[in-house]
Amino acid sequence: MSTDAPADPSPQPSPEPLNPPAGQGESPLPTADAAYWEAAAASFDDEPDHGLRDPAVRAAWAARLRTWLPSGPAAVLDLGCGTGSLSLLAAEQGHHVTGIDRSPGMIARARTKLAGREAAFLVGEAAEPPVGERRFDVVLVRHVLWALPDPAAALRRWAGLLTPGGRLVLVEGRWGEAGPVGLPAAELTALVAPLAARTQVESLAHDPALWGKEVADERYVLLADLPRRHTEVVDVHLVLRRGDEVLLARRANTGYADGLFHAPSGHAEDGEDVREAMIREAAEEVGLRLAPEDLRVALVMQHCAPPPARPRIGWFFEAAYGAGGEPWNREPDKCAELAWFPLDALPDDMVAYCRAGLDGLRAGHPFLLHWHRPGDAIAYDPVGPDRAVVLDGPGPTG
Repeated sequence: MSTDAPADPSPQPSPEPLNPPAGQGESPLPTADAAYWEAAAASFDDEPDHGLRDPAVRAAWAARLRTWLPSGPAAVLDLGCGTGSLSLLAAEQGHHVTGIDRSPGMIARARTKLAGREAAFLVGEAAEPPVGERRFDVVLVRHVLWALPDPAAALRRWAGLLTPGGRLVLVEGRWGEAGPVGLPAAELTALVAPLAARTQVESLAHDPALWGKEVADERYVLLADLPRRHTEVVDVHLVLRRGDEVLLARRANTGYADGLFHAPSGHAEDGEDVREAMIREAAEEVGLRLAPEDLRVALVMQHCAPPPARPRIGWFFEAAYGAGGEPWNREPDKCAELAWFPLDALPDDMVAYCRAGLDGLRAGHPFLLHWHRPGDAIAYDPVGPDRAVVLDGPGPTG
């Protein structure tokens, strides 16, 4: 979804704090309403800074984008891409673009606009882009972050999609006079600071060519460069034991390993230790109210999906059936089913590293590596190469 503010914000206060004022005499934009943006797709490009049909406006955005993006070809993720106007400028400058928007109508127009170019467009939420394990050199977001219910969480998610040294390009602002809404530059800078090695704020309010008119409110871009040092996501996996059986979840609609079984899992958020993360994820995914004493670390694994994915550290926690209640599918939009399987007869249609982790756990190995090679499948392959490496001594993982 693009949540671009209108070009002519009204000075009257908005009754909905998450929405910017619309044009004089109009009601506020329903930014959380997918149906609104779907209906708006046909006329979205009529705004000068949306469609960039005016050569002067188009040239102004192209010039700015050229200074914000790398000089060489880069992988650019355009979130809330709308009809793809900025995506087109990035593609014309030689970049490989992936655009995400919640509106199928917007995405259809973006695909038409960039037909034949190095670009791909997907329907999805900006806060949780459906890009799986892919990593990008730049995450480009214009007038979207201010409308999300948890900007800090979205920023952490987006930073996790960047390669080391990658860049966030965040075009934001604060609109209106009597009841201004949006995200001031100082507030966004504070949100980004824990994630970035360097930040730079560039005012856009005094360049009428960008907006097709003079504007008086706060409009800016924040450029945030991530550290170049090596970092890894820490994820947690629940091995719920019912006698000799374990609980697995079939992934769906996530953009990564959909259709395959996997242990209930997620990644640690900033400020969480791994046990806290496991307790939270168990509650969110399978409705269990686990206590710290219910969990036992069974295995630690460094794993990496097929390139260009980045490596992760996985903690596998065991818990006994009955602890925290009865498991149930709390995320049917992301999980097609829950099922119990004997630990010594796991299904073949599993995520490969999770299968290797459970096999290693059954064999009594507390430390493993599982590193995919180019051309490997994400799914477990019974006759494929065994990528698991035991780190606690010799011995098979199966």
